[in-house]
Amino acid sequence: IDVYTSAGYMLRIDCWKAEKNLKTTYGSECALTSLAVDEPLEYARLYLEGNLQMWVDAEDSLEL
Repeated sequence: IDVYTSAGYMLRIDCWKAEKNLKTTYGSECALTSLAVDEPLEYARLYLEGNLQMWVDAEDSLEL
């Protein structure tokens, strides 16, 4: 994911590296991919704040 700022900076997030240590289910993995594609700024925010695992856990709890 590439995020560009108004100051002209670019932040590149390698999704594979960002997700490689997450504990996911098939469903949360699909939801995470959809998040990265459909809402890249939200994905970037969660990654930068260190909250991807919390988001994944919440997605998994919705599957029950």
